[in-house]
Amino acid sequence: MIIARTIDELQKVKREFKGSIGFVPTMGALHQGHLSLIHQAKEENDHLIVSVFVNPTQFLEGEDLDSYPRREDADRKICELAGVDILFMPMIDQMYEKDELCIGAPAIRGYILEGEKRPGHFDGMLQVVMKLLNLSGATNAYFGKKDAQQLALITQMVRNYFMDVNIIPCEIVRDERGLALSSRNMYLHGDEKERALCLSRSLKRATKMVMAGEHNAETIKKEMLNVLSDADEVEYVAIVDREFNALEEVEIGNTIILVAAWVGKPRLIDNIWI
Repeated sequence: MIIARTIDELQKVKREFKGSIGFVPTMGALHQGHLSLIHQAKEENDHLIVSVFVNPTQFLEGEDLDSYPRREDADRKICELAGVDILFMPMIDQMYEKDELCIGAPAIRGYILEGEKRPGHFDGMLQVVMKLLNLSGATNAYFGKKDAQQLALITQMVRNYFMDVNIIPCEIVRDERGLALSSRNMYLHGDEKERALCLSRSLKRATKMVMAGEHNAETIKKEMLNVLSDADEVEYVAIVDREFNALEEVEIGNTIILVAAWVGKPRLIDNIWI
């Protein structure tokens, strides 16, 4: 495995590649969710690049940029064992100039739900993902469905800017109790680990209601809020279609049910695709 710290190092090694390139962008503190993306990318491509970069432009003032989990040695070992060809770990000055061109999230879909609660977050996210996709030269890039709105916006960016890369959605990975894996889960302490399960339980309740024939969005959301009573604060429960338009009735095969809530220190998100 080659560790590239600069863009020149990345491009030098990448020029030797023949065939398809799979790419998994991450912010590090790798867990089994990241590994599922890495393994899929490894199976489906001739070469594999993983990036670890905690992107400052997608953190809002007061968010956890400085304390975001960083485990560089562990991440390096995980990638080596997983058969990664290039681990790209750039410093900030490799990725950004002082006076940059910027791209912006769409005016509607970029400023609802996560975009409403974290205004400007998607601008920074799309900015760095475009850079990383261009640098990697990826044939296929792999993103988890847990960040469903992010996935939708990246897919739109690739479509709108005619980028030559396939965006591959990957299923959410959960622990044995049902909690969606996240680097921020390490912030959970004591009873917070148990209380955090209310997110996945609320989604299970919604799924059972749909399977029993209940499709009214408001009825489902009301029941989900009851299940979410263990959270310290619920930011939103939403039922949308794949294009993130709000739904009054669940549409089988075209619905995402999403939840965001605070449990202790971390803000957690989860969803289910129906």
